[in-house]
Amino acid sequence: MTNSLKFGTSGLRGLAVDLQGAEARRYTTAFITYLQGLGEAVPALYLAGDYRPSTQGIIADCAAAAAEMGVPAISCGTIPTPALALHAMSAGAPSIMVTGSHIPADRNGLKFYRKSGEISKADEAGIVAALRDAAPAGNYSEPVADEAEAARTRYVARYRGVLAVDALKGQRIGVYEHSTVIRDILAEIFSSYGAEVVRLGRVEGFVAVDTEAFSDAVFAPLAGWIDENQLDAIISADGDADRPLLMDGQKRFVRGDVLGLLAAQFIHADQVVTPVTSNNAIEATGFFHAVRRTRVGSPFVIAEMEKALADAGNAVIGFEANGGTLLGSQVSVGNGLSALMTRDAVLPLLGAFGMAAREGRSVAEVVDALPLRAAVAGRLEDVAQEKSASLLKDLRDRGWAEKYFYPRVIERFAEIDGLQFWLNDGAMIHYRPSGNAPELRCYVEAADEKAAEAALDWGLTAAKKDLAARG
Repeated sequence: MTNSLKFGTSGLRGLAVDLQGAEARRYTTAFITYLQGLGEAVPALYLAGDYRPSTQGIIADCAAAAAEMGVPAISCGTIPTPALALHAMSAGAPSIMVTGSHIPADRNGLKFYRKSGEISKADEAGIVAALRDAAPAGNYSEPVADEAEAARTRYVARYRGVLAVDALKGQRIGVYEHSTVIRDILAEIFSSYGAEVVRLGRVEGFVAVDTEAFSDAVFAPLAGWIDENQLDAIISADGDADRPLLMDGQKRFVRGDVLGLLAAQFIHADQVVTPVTSNNAIEATGFFHAVRRTRVGSPFVIAEMEKALADAGNAVIGFEANGGTLLGSQVSVGNGLSALMTRDAVLPLLGAFGMAAREGRSVAEVVDALPLRAAVAGRLEDVAQEKSASLLKDLRDRGWAEKYFYPRVIERFAEIDGLQFWLNDGAMIHYRPSGNAPELRCYVEAADEKAAEAALDWGLTAAKKDLAARG
């Protein structure tokens, strides 16, 4: 069957109309079949989702497929992806999060979790191999139990005692609520540490928020909210809350890899695992015993974290350039925090404020003190993957690339999950097609913010012009 559905950097994604009905049942059936083929018990299937219009129908499809296989489906409502994973894992059961994360509302997806945690690339292949024609939905369309409140309570309790009591007292922190599933939870967690929370921008329905695309129009009001409400910062997350967002009191967005880095410092991490899209100066900070690089995608980060745990050590943390942060081992920060090997938005946010409290400075001051190169990112939307692939194919030819970047001179080149070019003006430009959406992403580093913004503008403009010429 030909449709838009495919596994990307984190889960199955595609057009919602392609996922609804038979395909959702097919993938759920394949997931359970695959787990049972491994000899893994499936006592129940836990389900949750985001606020997309298509999500509840797809959850019903997943529940129907589970019922056809004799597996009870348990609803965890509209909660963060890491909250679902945590709750299902505590019950020794697999789960599926119905979400398209940050991509547009006409798309949706499935994130699969085994009882031990997020699935691997090998697991993805196993699910695909187990795909068969969908069984009829029958008369069953609803989960048999509702544990939404229990799942929410467990997740909030996880972050109780991570900071000192009243660590945020005296701070006014805005929560940009939009349609993220974590909007109420963020307000609860941050107010519990003494912050005065101001809730902003709540919408009904669903709006796509990409925490790496700071130039998107959806973020336009945030800087004004800082002044209007006399805020010290604004926090938020993407649709399913596995990627954080933070604007500091100076009206600057803090990149996700910087939030991950602060979280790593906060928990006294020994080893860091992060993709090649994260700031290239992390190794040079000297903060960690080891920094391991991977391709983009949480399955790759998790696989390398498992190697790090086997090789060494203590306090292993992973994070992506989008800020999604994974904790590989139990740490003793505050009252202690157990491992959770899936992307999460709360830990990096608490880590940033925790480092600020520890050092007696603002988040903006803590970020400014980091010895990192300026880094920004952007994207071109509605770019077919075939066109992105064509551009990258040509850029692999050194002669063609030299003409593309002229008058800049290419000093170094790397082909790791896209293409990275280090140029003679000190900038690094990294092109990478999105694994989840028809987008071409551009990551840039430079000596300072002005140079980075200029390089990003050039990189996006050059790519847009080239892609347009390709028809």
